[in-house]
Amino acid sequence: MAAPAQSPLILVVDDDEGLLILMAGALRGEGCEVATAGTAKSARAWLEKHTPELLILDLKLPDGNGPALVAELQRGKSPVPFIVVTGQGDERVAVEIMKRGALDYVMKDTALLELLPTIVQRALGTVAQEKALAFAQAEHKRLENEILAVGERERHSIGDDLHDGLGQQLTALELMCTVLKEDARGNPAMAKRLDAMGKLLRETIVQTRQLARGLVPVNNGPDALQTGLTELAERIDSLGRGRCEFECREPVLFTDAFVAGHLYRIAQEAVNNAVKHARAKTVKIRLAKSDGALQLEIVDDGTGLPKGRSSTRGGGLGLGVMQHRANAIGAELTVNSKRGEGVTIRCRLALKQ
Repeated sequence: MAAPAQSPLILVVDDDEGLLILMAGALRGEGCEVATAGTAKSARAWLEKHTPELLILDLKLPDGNGPALVAELQRGKSPVPFIVVTGQGDERVAVEIMKRGALDYVMKDTALLELLPTIVQRALGTVAQEKALAFAQAEHKRLENEILAVGERERHSIGDDLHDGLGQQLTALELMCTVLKEDARGNPAMAKRLDAMGKLLRETIVQTRQLARGLVPVNNGPDALQTGLTELAERIDSLGRGRCEFECREPVLFTDAFVAGHLYRIAQEAVNNAVKHARAKTVKIRLAKSDGALQLEIVDDGTGLPKGRSSTRGGGLGLGVMQHRANAIGAELTVNSKRGEGVTIRCRLALKQ
């Protein structure tokens, strides 16, 4: 058997005591739980201890006007949804309050008590839809992060298997070839084949380690991100297709391997795009801590992004992946590009105290 729906809690604020009683009665008749306040001061005091689903607010109060109270409520961490009650001639003010976030307004006239329950139910429906949407968005983000986390764990697992499993076995086979060469000294043909086999094994070991490193570019150490970005710059620079430099004026220690992995992947994607697609001659990776945030910047002197693709929304798959990774760790990603003048990608992550 389903649990009965909880009655919505509503705060009604009006300086007309008689009208306040009538409005509260009309809403209680519709199954709402109602609290009342006759002044802005008493409304503030009540709101400090309670959180209603909806606030019904008179625009003219003896100790303050409605707009001022609305502005104060909106500065809070959890703004309270509200509708306004206004007298004749204040329609313009009501419209202005609607622009500030009011869900609706109702006039103080003979139809007030008849219209109020309908307007309140409509407002409560809007609030419920917004809550459901916020919950769905939060759940969507949680699932996205979980998928990313699962992918990272799988990459780590495969990387460990390559490095500790296959890599170790290949190294053992290379050592066996070395031992067999000693036994084949009297057989030049056999020794030559063993030499060739050993060379192939060494090349395979190098490739295996590179694959493992690509799957797990950032380890768990506090300097792992800095080390990983240093190796990324050195690896790109060694290809001879352009100059890649890493700048980090002061040591950046960072212990969250999950976040560090995403920051590394953002830098990796940006560098690869600059070298492969933008034909950059110079790429600079910068990492720093300043103003309570971690700052990652990748600057290139390539051809820049095509027109219409100079943002993460209008860009290609690479920019979309970078934005997705930034969202996953709560970072802010910005892209600045001018055709023919290169691209600057900045990722700013506020650090928790």
